[in-house]
Amino acid sequence: MLGTIVNAGAIIAGALLGNLLKNGFPEKYKSVIMQGVSLAVILIGLSMALKSQNLLVLTLSMVSGGILGEWLRIEERLDSFGEKLEGRFNGGAAQKGNRGKGGPGKDNSGSHADSDGLFIKGFVSGSLVFCVGAMAIMGSLESGLTGRHTTLFIKSILDGVTSTVFASSMGIGVAFSALPVFLYQGAITLAACYVKPFLTEAMITEMSAAGGLLIFAIGINMLTNSDRLRIKVGNLLPAIFLAILFVALVGRLPL
Repeated sequence: MLGTIVNAGAIIAGALLGNLLKNGFPEKYKSVIMQGVSLAVILIGLSMALKSQNLLVLTLSMVSGGILGEWLRIEERLDSFGEKLEGRFNGGAAQKGNRGKGGPGKDNSGSHADSDGLFIKGFVSGSLVFCVGAMAIMGSLESGLTGRHTTLFIKSILDGVTSTVFASSMGIGVAFSALPVFLYQGAITLAACYVKPFLTEAMITEMSAAGGLLIFAIGINMLTNSDRLRIKVGNLLPAIFLAILFVALVGRLPL
């Protein structure tokens, strides 16, 4: 749970800092920081992937996982869920704000409604960005299965910078998104700890290697920021779990 605790703390710290920077976070600093972190993410992903002891298992996992993820439309569903959630909360906040501004003598309540709407927007936006993504899942699995928190520590830096930027424009509501992050990632970590005794060392190694390739892909997406070069990491998530199956199958073959 250490990685998740640090991650939640980074979000809160970043949001508090951003709340003080009401004039905004300079874009040039944000850009160079994100580039540096992107390169670090790529390196971490590669270092994890290169620990694979069976490239056949890794290849089969990635190809089969991609096919399954594309069929299930995982990334599309995640994006759709995020958009619906954001629309529901932000739409409700907008309606509340409109009601508050609806007549003479309502200036104070209108201002309060605007404040509430901005708080909700910060909370929802932060929760979606920090929770919905392969890095949150991979980092939590890594923490639970291997006891290493490298991925979540890197995610903490990313989330800290992002929460600073968000809070500079949306206020302190961003800090409260640390709670769903803690609950979501903590649940995955605890679940991974629970199933770990049923997995062999080879299975954990290949799961980590598949996850490393996905983290490498995340770094590429962050660095290029291009829709044309964007890798559908969400659709490749099943590869992590299919690695368990292929380790068991390949282990029985006379290779």
